[in-house]
Amino acid sequence: MIFGKWNPVAISVSFALGLPARTGKLPASAPPRLKNDVLWLLRLTLDQGLLTRAQARQLRTALGDNAELMDFAQKIIDDSIVADVEMLEKLATLAMTKGQKGPPASNPFDDGATAVPFASLKHAAAATESAAAFFPFDAVATMDDGALAGALRGLLKATAVSGASDLHFSTGARPFIRQNRVLTKISEHSLTPEDSLRLNTVLLSAGQRKIFLERKDYDYALALGGSDRYRVNLMFHKNGAAGSYRMVPDKVRSLADLGYTAHLETLKKLLSYHNGLILITGPVGSGKTTTLAAMVNNLNTARTDHIITVEDPIEVVQPAKGCNVTQREVGPHTKSFASALKGALREDPDVIVIGELRDLETIEMAISASETGHLVIGTMHTSDAATTLTRLLDVFPPSQQTQIRASVSESLRGVVCQRLLPACGGGLTLACEILIANTAIQNLIREGKSQGLRNTMETGVKDGMCLMDNVIFALWQEKKITSETALANITNRVLRAKIS
Repeated sequence: MIFGKWNPVAISVSFALGLPARTGKLPASAPPRLKNDVLWLLRLTLDQGLLTRAQARQLRTALGDNAELMDFAQKIIDDSIVADVEMLEKLATLAMTKGQKGPPASNPFDDGATAVPFASLKHAAAATESAAAFFPFDAVATMDDGALAGALRGLLKATAVSGASDLHFSTGARPFIRQNRVLTKISEHSLTPEDSLRLNTVLLSAGQRKIFLERKDYDYALALGGSDRYRVNLMFHKNGAAGSYRMVPDKVRSLADLGYTAHLETLKKLLSYHNGLILITGPVGSGKTTTLAAMVNNLNTARTDHIITVEDPIEVVQPAKGCNVTQREVGPHTKSFASALKGALREDPDVIVIGELRDLETIEMAISASETGHLVIGTMHTSDAATTLTRLLDVFPPSQQTQIRASVSESLRGVVCQRLLPACGGGLTLACEILIANTAIQNLIREGKSQGLRNTMETGVKDGMCLMDNVIFALWQEKKITSETALANITNRVLRAKIS
């Protein structure tokens, strides 16, 4: 018997450590700090929500700094702090493995600490070393599903708090993150096909795993808590499984916070309409989803309407404020964007938000909805306003071009294109291009003269319009971006010549 009673956690820990069963403390000559494996046990139980920081301090006070891991595990059970003994046993085993390599990067007793091994690190080498120590990529094959799932949840939380936008696991490659548009390896261990498949499926339910293995592609929203969400894409490539984990912000930021301060009145005017089409565009990773969420939040606060969103998957959860918000996800809630839009017209919406305008049917339904008295907001993967309109119109066959140009000229309210550029002081800064559908713009769209859009936008400053090149040049003048960044993103030869 251990500690005067039988306990599976204490037994497994005792045998693993090769120590006798005991409750006493080590001699006073032991170093006056908790052992690495104890720190890891506390760190992991905190990350899993099994233990509070106050409870961790109480355990330390009761047992002292020289206590062994099995003393802490037994005390946790004796005090009925953790009911899931099996999970505690798995975390204890994982803590022993990690403890052999060193202490956790963050102190579990620090009020400001979270499981963020590289949250405050600025250099890629330091981030790589710390993250590798935090997550044992080379030991994935030896970990059971419970321990692996717990460790992966901790790594996802660490990645989110670090400010990274994406985390990637891919067969045959080293795990890496994307932070401020830069890729950084977080381990020197290349993932085997088996390790990558386990990492990318360990958090899936049985049903989700079946879908992924059948389709070889799978998008879903991963929620680890109320505000702890990730957009996940899983796939197979020539070497095996791969997964991309996009960090979803834990709160909806305002348009001003995103960098639209100078254009706030223009965007508010766009959002004041009760019908028409607003397009948010930009390349992949330019923050379109964040801007879309900010716009929905603005409407949700300022109006008392019914907002229906169609997303793939749902990323930012929008609780009802002034509006009733109905969020639908392609797959679990509807077959496709087009079918959801078709149904939305019968569901008494005032505002319809479309996660992405991908195909002819979806675009056609969006334009129809904007013409029938609804405000429709959607996103597209285009780089500027002229390209956006060309892409929007060219999906239609030649026989419909005259009709669709007339429809778009009447229904379009505006186009907001955005990019995220590296800032001089670190981080990213927003550059945008805004087209407002005034009378001149409407005429150009109706007549198919897209080549005249740029000149009209340049003279439409009083209506709130701006060109991407001019905005980027202004950012350079304000010393918010470097000359190299400005030159790489400006196409206007006159402006490029002014940059030294």
